[in-house]
Amino acid sequence: MITMQTADPHSAPVLEVQGLRTEFLMGRRWNAAVQDLSMTIHRNETVAVVGESGSGKSVTALSVMGLLPAQGARIAAGRILFEGQDLARLPEPQMARIRGQRMAMIFQEPMTSLNPTMTVGEQIGESLVIHHGASMQEARRQALRLLERVRIPAAARRVDEFPHQFSGGMRQRAMIAMALACRPQLLIADEPTTALDVTIQAQILQLIKELQQEEGMGVLFITHDMGVVAEIADRALVMRHGHIVEDGRCTDIFARPRHPYTRTLLSAVPQLGAMGDSSQPMPFPDLDEDGRERPAPPVASRLPDQGAPLLQVRGLTTRFDIRGGFLRRVQGRVHAVEDVSFDLRAGETLALVGESGCGKSTTGRSVLRLLEPVAGEVVFDGRKLSDLSKAELKTGRRQMQMIFQDPFASLDPRQRVGDAIAEPLQVHRLVSRADLPGRVAALLGRVGLDPGMAERYPHEFSGGQRQRICIARALAMEPKLIVADESVSALDVSIKAQIVNLMLELQAGLGLSYLFISHDMAVVERISHRVAVMYLGEIVEIGPRARIFGNPQHPYTRKLLSAVLLPDPSRRRMRRTLSNDEIPSPIRPADHIPARRSYREAGEDHWVMQDA
Repeated sequence: MITMQTADPHSAPVLEVQGLRTEFLMGRRWNAAVQDLSMTIHRNETVAVVGESGSGKSVTALSVMGLLPAQGARIAAGRILFEGQDLARLPEPQMARIRGQRMAMIFQEPMTSLNPTMTVGEQIGESLVIHHGASMQEARRQALRLLERVRIPAAARRVDEFPHQFSGGMRQRAMIAMALACRPQLLIADEPTTALDVTIQAQILQLIKELQQEEGMGVLFITHDMGVVAEIADRALVMRHGHIVEDGRCTDIFARPRHPYTRTLLSAVPQLGAMGDSSQPMPFPDLDEDGRERPAPPVASRLPDQGAPLLQVRGLTTRFDIRGGFLRRVQGRVHAVEDVSFDLRAGETLALVGESGCGKSTTGRSVLRLLEPVAGEVVFDGRKLSDLSKAELKTGRRQMQMIFQDPFASLDPRQRVGDAIAEPLQVHRLVSRADLPGRVAALLGRVGLDPGMAERYPHEFSGGQRQRICIARALAMEPKLIVADESVSALDVSIKAQIVNLMLELQAGLGLSYLFISHDMAVVERISHRVAVMYLGEIVEIGPRARIFGNPQHPYTRKLLSAVLLPDPSRRRMRRTLSNDEIPSPIRPADHIPARRSYREAGEDHWVMQDA
């Protein structure tokens, strides 16, 4: 049992930042990324710096750690006091002795922070060898102890494995073990849970809090997620354009936000359970920069109950062969999608939810035949896709479009966005060359962008604007079905709300059907009519959204919902019990025959997989 400790505001702070100003050289001018920032962190205290991309929160963390680029960046003013020393004035050799020993940092993406050529144990032990002069044998023993401490199963075996052999959640645990190796007084966590599934996110936050209580560390937590702030922070600093616009206790900021930007951030946070028994999607409140609410976009009216579904999927199965040996024979298979069936009606949104590796993205790609399934049947608008020739499938795909998770990766960086939107129209010869500029302008206007932006390149847009461009490109074909694969997962909270509202508005105006793939249960509750929960390639529960969220029947559905963070500090659940188990591997022997599954009806149109 861990004894809960609280920060002592009368003790000397672990970190005190006074009037920090950090600048970057742009051309011949120095531009401020952080301006006049001041804060203090005490032992056992967690201070969250929250803001959207470009607000200056990560630059603040890099300034404190002394990790700004050697060229083109500088601390122009202010002091960073740590254990009586001004870190802003320390030469690099002295800073290197503090960094990793007395203060440590966890980065957002562990795969890019870990060395792929070294074992996890070697990387954890490296700081002990450098800072404490430990032998290689002692460093390995300590690395094993740390892996056990951060709750990694079978740590004795995994200490000698490489980063690529760990899952995302396990890699982040290894990064935490590395940061704690020298028992630092200050831990800086820069978006450590942003790329993780909801259950893994909850595990990592609980782990950080427990380790903080054991070590008495001060924690500086960088995030854009107000749910994370409510769950872990004692105090919060809201940043915008390099300035602190609000600073206070978490309970006060969430209950009585003073600054309009703070109110805008909080209004954009999806709150699980806010939909009640409503059967229809609901747009997010839309606040302007002054905190005033704009009119909500329209949503589709009640769905018709008559007529055949637009999309029918029956027994869809997709597997990937694993080959090995001298003759490259099949030694096993990844059972990515296994006997999946569902219907999707015109104007309806069906959400596929689950953790990474559950098969939801593979399902979406298999439906569009971007991946060839090994079994099953997909019928779209009365036509069986498996019977179509390549030419017929190319024509049929005009009615089925896809929006991907990373808009920057799905746009050609050397192609103007107007040309990217026009390209499918030219390939399918749907619009004459003379009419093309007008059609592109109309599509940009439809997604809320200025038609004059057609001449710009993707790097000149924000993440939310790039996703709007991808939506415009998908709409160019006038589709009936859009598969949205984690289309808002990488966006800031307010931008995410804007894109969800845009999708609802387009659905109301154009009668679109969405297959919405996501691991964000709170967003799914807002946008979907029906929900299918996937686990290890199979649908374990499917039904109307209100029933899935209001009366979940399958244990895995309940696990997903219980892990969702609530943006309310008064309902903080840090002492809850969370399983550290990972999703089992979907790899099976080559001769494996899956068990036949059966489902029971838990209510009207609500089906739950029965135990095998």
